[in-house]
Amino acid sequence: MNAVATQSEPETEADVTELARRALEHWGVRDGEPELLKYRENAVFRVRLPGGQPAAMRIHRLGYHSDAALRSELQWTAFLQSAGVATPSPIAALSGELFVPVSNSAQTTSRQVDCLSWLEGRAVGARGVPLDYTPEQARQVFTAIGRTIAHMHTITAAWTPPAGFARHAWDFDGFFGPSPIWGRFETSPFLDAPRLDLVLQAREKAVKALSEHERSARNFGIIHADLVRENVLIRNGAIRIIDFDDCGYGWHLYDLAVALYQNREEPIYPLIEAALLDGYRQERELTAQDIAALPLFSALRAFAFLGWVQSRVEGDITRDVGKRMSAIAADVVIAYLRGA
Repeated sequence: MNAVATQSEPETEADVTELARRALEHWGVRDGEPELLKYRENAVFRVRLPGGQPAAMRIHRLGYHSDAALRSELQWTAFLQSAGVATPSPIAALSGELFVPVSNSAQTTSRQVDCLSWLEGRAVGARGVPLDYTPEQARQVFTAIGRTIAHMHTITAAWTPPAGFARHAWDFDGFFGPSPIWGRFETSPFLDAPRLDLVLQAREKAVKALSEHERSARNFGIIHADLVRENVLIRNGAIRIIDFDDCGYGWHLYDLAVALYQNREEPIYPLIEAALLDGYRQERELTAQDIAALPLFSALRAFAFLGWVQSRVEGDITRDVGKRMSAIAADVVIAYLRGA
C-alpha cells in the first residue's frame, strides 16, 4: 500500500461498494452484500462475516494514515476493549493481518480496509439536530460520558504502546503548525474579510495561550479526538465509543471540548457541561487551571473545523454545509477572542 499516494478516491458509491465486495473475500466471504452506512472521511459498511457475524468494514481515505498509524489505532482500541472500555475490536483477515490492501478494476493504488466488531447502541445525537433528552436524562447521559472519557485517559496513561506505535498529534503543530492535521483555514472561501480578521486575532490569542499551557503526563496522552454525538453510543445505559480514525496524542481537555462542542446551542448547555465535567472528576482530577482552559480548547476545535471545511468542500460536504459549519466555528473562536 502507498499511504501517501495522491490518486483521488473512488467518486461513486458503486466504486466503494465494489471495493467492499472485493475486500470481503479477505475475510472469507464471497458474493457478500455490504451495506453502505457512511461515505465521508472513510466509506463505512455493515457487513456479514462467515457465520453471519455482523461487522463494520472501513475503506480508508487515501493518504490520511500510514500503515503504521492505522495499525497503531487498532492496537489502541484492542487495548481499550481488553481493559473494559466498550469499543469496536479489530477482526483480523484470514491472513492474520488487521487490515488489507484492496483495489478495484479502475485503480492502480490500493486502499486500506479493515473490519471491526459491530457495536449496537443509539447515538447520543446527530449533528445539527436538537437533543431530545429531559434535563435529568441529559445529566445522566453526559455524566456517564464524562466518566467514560476519564476512564479511557486513566487506563491509557498506564499503558505502554507497542514498538512502532505511531499516531499524529493534536499538539501545537497539529493545530497551528505549517501543516495542521485538518488543514489550514486562512484562505477559506467562507470567511469574509472582517470575519477573517477577527478569526486571525483569535488565532494569535490561542497561539499564545497554547504555547504557555501545561503539557505533562497528567494532562496529555493518547486521546480519541472526535467524541462527537454520533461517535458515542448508549446501550442499556452504558456508554460505547466508536470511530477512532482521528485518535492521536493530545491534551485530555481536547476530548472534553469536542464532546461539548456540538451542544453549545442547547438550552440546557450549562447542565450538559456541568454533568460532563462532574462525571470526569468522578474518575480523574481536573484542576481549576484545566477548567479555565476549556474555552481555549473549544476554540481549538473550531480552528480545526475551519481547516477541515476548507479542505473538504465539494468533496465530503457541499458549499452550503461548509458555509454553515464555518459560520458556527467562526462564532466560537470570536467568542473566545472576546472572552465570552
